[in-house]
Amino acid sequence: MKITFYGHASLGIETNGKHIIVDPFITGNELASHIDINTLKADYILLTHAHGDHVLDVEAIAQNTGATIVSNAEIATYYGKKGFTTHPMNHGGSWKFDFGTVKYVNAIHSSQFPDGTDGGNPGGFVIEADKNIYIAGDTALTYDMKLIPLRTKLDLAIFPIGSNFTMDAEDAVIAADFVECNNVLGYHFDTFGYIKIDHEAAKKLFTDKGKNLTLLEIGASLDV
Repeated sequence: MKITFYGHASLGIETNGKHIIVDPFITGNELASHIDINTLKADYILLTHAHGDHVLDVEAIAQNTGATIVSNAEIATYYGKKGFTTHPMNHGGSWKFDFGTVKYVNAIHSSQFPDGTDGGNPGGFVIEADKNIYIAGDTALTYDMKLIPLRTKLDLAIFPIGSNFTMDAEDAVIAADFVECNNVLGYHFDTFGYIKIDHEAAKKLFTDKGKNLTLLEIGASLDV
């Protein structure tokens, strides 16, 4: 499995011959100005919630690629009405796709489209494919994370660490304990003033607890 960081909370995932884009907010992010969304491949677009800094480029990428949009029922309905192919899910539910199994799990946040449409309840994704990963989405630290290792042994956990709108690096260390995974990829940081972080201090928090925090440059990739 190869994971590429496109800035903020946007990820590209290559697994079992398929391409997945998660929460595409690229053209609105000055830090990601070197990423051309017209070159991105996508069979699926996974959306954790409806905020503009997670859905800005959904329609352009889906139009270019014909990707299936996977999210909660409200978000799927929103894009379905616009003519896009969607797959609706809800909390606790799983579906076996052609690349692996996806489970939609709890997140504590808010969710509303930029036009004011309700985005339903936010969530995260547990993906079981050639490797097992947890994409937490925008969330606070929650005891629900303890449920994940009861079903899935993770190879990588992806946590927001920018604070203010989500948990911070200190909470992410605890979250790593909750999901029983010491290999963490951080995201949702540095995009704007509210969520700028000290990279070295964040990494030290993990190192001091015997864990690894990876912070990728935008456009860089990680092999899991």
